[in-house]
Amino acid sequence: MPRRTISSNEVAPSVGPFSAAVSVGDFVFLSGQIALDPKSGKLIDGDVAAQTEQILANVLAVLRAAGKSFADVVKTSVFLIDMKHFAAMNAVYERAFDPPFPARTTVAVAALPLGATVEIDVIAS
Repeated sequence: MPRRTISSNEVAPSVGPFSAAVSVGDFVFLSGQIALDPKSGKLIDGDVAAQTEQILANVLAVLRAAGKSFADVVKTSVFLIDMKHFAAMNAVYERAFDPPFPARTTVAVAALPLGATVEIDVIAS
């Protein structure tokens, strides 16, 4: 199957050799998003809740560029630098998705790009 690169002017450009998203068949695979401000390209100031809000706005912009929405998301992965941030991230995350919720993995990691506290990637169909 041919793959197609997805991008959006509503998010900051990628900071490495990867696409914002790639579609293959009916699936769209979004690269991990951190809380980059679309205008400045810099990590926003704020706690994990604020970063999660910005991430989800960025994810939605890329999903829309692919003709998708949060309703099309089937799987997410959440990376936190500390599991003590789980409840704050989860409260914001829960507002973005309606039941039935996507499958999800949440893991703690040693560090994230640019000092982010959270990163989220998604798969939509």
